[in-house]
Amino acid sequence: MGENQNVLWTLPTLSSSIRCLFFSLWLLPAMACAQQSSISSDSVPASPQMAQGSGQPSGSISGAVVDIGGTVVSGARVTLVTDVAATARETVADSDGHFTFADVAAGNFKLTVSCDGLETHLVSGVLHGGEAYQVPKIVLRVATANTSVDVTLSRHDLAEPEVKAEEKQRLIGAIPNYYVSYTWNAPPMDKRQKFDLAWKSTIDPASFVIVAGFAGLEQWQNDYPGYGLGAAGYGKRFGAGVGNLLVGNMLGGAVLPVVFHQDPRYFYKGTGSVWSRTGYALSTAVIARGDNGRWQPNYSGILGNLGAGAISNLYYPASSRQGASLTIGNGLLGIAADGVSNVLQEFVLRKLTKQAKGN
Repeated sequence: MGENQNVLWTLPTLSSSIRCLFFSLWLLPAMACAQQSSISSDSVPASPQMAQGSGQPSGSISGAVVDIGGTVVSGARVTLVTDVAATARETVADSDGHFTFADVAAGNFKLTVSCDGLETHLVSGVLHGGEAYQVPKIVLRVATANTSVDVTLSRHDLAEPEVKAEEKQRLIGAIPNYYVSYTWNAPPMDKRQKFDLAWKSTIDPASFVIVAGFAGLEQWQNDYPGYGLGAAGYGKRFGAGVGNLLVGNMLGGAVLPVVFHQDPRYFYKGTGSVWSRTGYALSTAVIARGDNGRWQPNYSGILGNLGAGAISNLYYPASSRQGASLTIGNGLLGIAADGVSNVLQEFVLRKLTKQAKGN
């Protein structure tokens, strides 16, 4: 969804509005919710794309099994259970520790990996139609006499496959588009995953290239004249841009979502009429999906928009600093820009996103 960057929206020029919308599409995290009657439900609604019998093409699931020292575990037994097939499937890892299940129906799946003398390992995920799903390397630890198998996966483990897929999503193959999930019922991220995703989005090389471009535009227009011109002026503008990026990403994508237990991602709907999808996308600017699966006011996004602009006053020139009323006004503008960017995510950006699951 749109980012929570407000500072650039204070500019009186036309390019300020352009920057506002651009940052709402890219630099800050996306928030999500659904504008539907299930907003007050206790669990995440069923995905409009995951209905069984939808005729989606089958895919495959493959991976590799090693021990704690990195040695391949040939002969490991791998059992596959899906929410579509009535019976489980089983295979054995080959001499290189690799295994593959072909012709797997799209949907939720669980893998149980076991080998004599080693602890049993459980993996779960979601397979999309036609997808060749690569399971992260499975590490089996040595079993002890008192070892008991815990079949309950942690929140981190449940969310990890989806988060790893999102980290590969890029607009036109270059610009990070991490904060959109194409899995409607994706498990919520834990604290560490929220901070990791925000940090990776911040330090991505493409982020610095675009910040440098906007700093050059500000230099050309002599925005924030208190910074002056020349190399020193450009350096200050670039530094402020990096500050905006860091504050916006970490505040709106990690700190506040952790505090309010909310998911900072936009959840792609993909089905329904144009009006229902548009209404859903716009509503995500003010309503977010909580980590408990319930829809709730988007405290993270709203306060993130206000907070990013307020914090920027600490390092912008005194002549360019915002008053409280302007900060609030820009916060409202940021919320509107979030809604617009989510509409673009719903109808346009998916087609431009490379390595998006399901594409």
